[in-house]
Amino acid sequence: MSMKWTSVLLLIQLSCYFSSGNCGKVLVWPTEFSHWMNIKTILYELVQRGHEVTVLAYSPSFLFDSNNSSTLKFEVCSTSSAETEFVDNVIHLVERQSEIPKDTFWSYFSKLQEMTWAYGDLIITFCKDAVSNKKLMTKLQESRFDVVLADAISPCGELLAELLKIPFVYSLRFSPGYILEKYCGGFLLPPSYAPVVMSELSDQMTFMERVKNMIYVLYFRFWFQLFDMKKWDQLYSEVLGRPTTLFEIMGKAEIWLIRNYWDFQFPHPHLPNVEFVGGLHCKPAKPLPKEMEDFVQSSGENGVVVFSLGSMISNMTEERANVIASALAKVPQKVLWRFDGNKPDTLGHNTRLYKWIPQNDLLDN
Repeated sequence: MSMKWTSVLLLIQLSCYFSSGNCGKVLVWPTEFSHWMNIKTILYELVQRGHEVTVLAYSPSFLFDSNNSSTLKFEVCSTSSAETEFVDNVIHLVERQSEIPKDTFWSYFSKLQEMTWAYGDLIITFCKDAVSNKKLMTKLQESRFDVVLADAISPCGELLAELLKIPFVYSLRFSPGYILEKYCGGFLLPPSYAPVVMSELSDQMTFMERVKNMIYVLYFRFWFQLFDMKKWDQLYSEVLGRPTTLFEIMGKAEIWLIRNYWDFQFPHPHLPNVEFVGGLHCKPAKPLPKEMEDFVQSSGENGVVVFSLGSMISNMTEERANVIASALAKVPQKVLWRFDGNKPDTLGHNTRLYKWIPQNDLLDN
């Protein structure tokens, strides 16, 4: 059995333990975009092994389609009248990522904090809708779930687990500065040889680089805040009826599923409740469509370029599209460009436009 499924089996065993060996019931608090693509692989494996999986979702969801996911159960938990506005705001935040300045570390993370706080405001509204929905909470209580599976980057799953008095498991790639890992999960990341994530430092640091790394540690500890903690701490204290904090509740996670490979990270102490599950979403390549296969094979020794700005970039101006097209026309490679818009006037003969590109199949073939 592949080692990458070890943590998934741990999750299965955890859910089955509370059901005396029978298949368990899993409640999921998901996140959208690539986070959902990773976590749904685990969910489908759980379903195939006989477990019942229920995904909490706001309506409308702009990523996963419950009509095409018959193996999963979906429970709509939003009572807000501004659901469409919620979706539009999240899409707007994703599109704004290209505006984040990357000239300096400080300006980048200053803008990133502003955007994550805006995203947090959306999620906290969603969370309030869920926990204040008496009909939903009664239904969840009566369903007697065994475990909650949540993405640590979007709080609230741990609050539901606390209310339902069941354990919870996190899925996470990483958080800026390892904030969640260090202050919630208790991860040991000594700054003398474990560089802060996204600092562009390695584990072979000079003395001055170690000083720089320590400054980053202090920056993330005392200045950069991933969430507006006052709002979250107040919500959790009000809902639970006792003084508490978001980080305190998040720290109760039974297992952390880290979406990375151990050998892709710099060495640092490894806790027993941390499992690396990088590559779970990877699948064997499928044959390319004939027209695309012929175009790729015609590239010769120069090879091909696969160019995509992601599924959420849909408001590119004609001027910008023409600039990109003219630049791509100058490269010697054949270019496959994921683009859903009017054909740019400057499109080169070496470039083909596709509304959708099977990137996994292209990269593996």
